[in-house]
Amino acid sequence: MPIPEIDAATTTELEAAAFRRLVAHLRERSDVQNIDMMNLAGFCRNCLSRWYREAAMTQGVTIADPDAREIVYGMPYKEWQAKYQREASADQKTAFAKAEH
Repeated sequence: MPIPEIDAATTTELEAAAFRRLVAHLRERSDVQNIDMMNLAGFCRNCLSRWYREAAMTQGVTIADPDAREIVYGMPYKEWQAKYQREASADQKTAFAKAEH
């Protein structure tokens, strides 16, 4: 089945909806650590917030890094770290060091 042709506005709406769903999913899965995401997928919540901030810059909108992170995390980053971030294991750190990011 061929991919349907979609106009630019609808494409943008679909991409925005997918982004919102991804962010909501990551907020719900606070058990998934950023280092695990980096080791498995090569990106994490911080990457996503940076991409958001960079996209805003292309539109002439300045978003501070802490604000972009809050958009992704749903709370200030320091608060998320205190609530959910665990110390990385030796295996996680080794895998991270070996990976090309």
